[in-house]
Amino acid sequence: MEMGALPKAMFLIFLLGFFMPCFQATDSSEGSFSFSDNFDIMWAEDHFKTSEDGQVWYLSLDKNTGCGFQTKQRYRFGWFSMKLKLVGGDSAGVVTAYYMCSDTGPERDEVDFEFLGNRTGQPYTIQTNVYKSGVGGREMRHILWFDPTEDFHTFSILWNNHQLVFFVDKVPIRVYKNTENPNDFFPNEKPMYMYSSIWNADDWATRGGLEKTDWKNAPFVSSYKDFKVDACQWEDPYPPCVSTTTQNWWDQYDAWVLSDSQKEDLGWVGRNLVIYDYCKDTERYPKLPEECSISPWE
Repeated sequence: MEMGALPKAMFLIFLLGFFMPCFQATDSSEGSFSFSDNFDIMWAEDHFKTSEDGQVWYLSLDKNTGCGFQTKQRYRFGWFSMKLKLVGGDSAGVVTAYYMCSDTGPERDEVDFEFLGNRTGQPYTIQTNVYKSGVGGREMRHILWFDPTEDFHTFSILWNNHQLVFFVDKVPIRVYKNTENPNDFFPNEKPMYMYSSIWNADDWATRGGLEKTDWKNAPFVSSYKDFKVDACQWEDPYPPCVSTTTQNWWDQYDAWVLSDSQKEDLGWVGRNLVIYDYCKDTERYPKLPEECSISPWE
């Protein structure tokens, strides 16, 4: 369903870009990998291609099928980063996803970036969502301060037992906090794979399904490179790194809360780019979910 009206004044987005506050964050020291080092194709291998050197990966969607890939390994807590360039032109109805998920069952945990295509000249929408034990409905939607179809941009997830932070080019756009007590909203028990995929979702993705995919523009192609991970890699039944995560930068105090500059950036994003927040949707949730009372600033 459509949960926020997209601004039609495109110049505002580019104007905001000039006033984007400076931001610096710690990045992973881990290197990039070729596709075969770290991923498997989930379906439609003929819709997957790589550059000659294997460092850029392409997923395509046509009227028959989309395509997707997933990491060979599962992880519990860490830093996950990928550069994406989204489908250009008229991409209404097309969804490109970059997400973490424990499995495909009804009790899955999941952390989503979803990029919702639009008609030519209109901005992309980023939808983020969090699932715990199969329950989602925690969407936020943002517009961007740049055109994500013109060049690669970095999308990252910081995950520890204190918070989930969604980053765009190192700018935190969403903070999702945990509490000290057991709860039903923060995914912190199940290891997750990292996925990406492209598919047709014109029944809901653009203006609530009013804008349909124009297959004359197919194939629709999304591009990826520079996957980086610095995380606790899962090993059954229980990896040693789970008990020593605080030896890593992504599970130390500075990664449990936002820095002052990160708070400044998050505030700027909230004032200028958020177009839907489930925690403010009292029509949908007359009684707001428990996690909506937790401050992202603390």
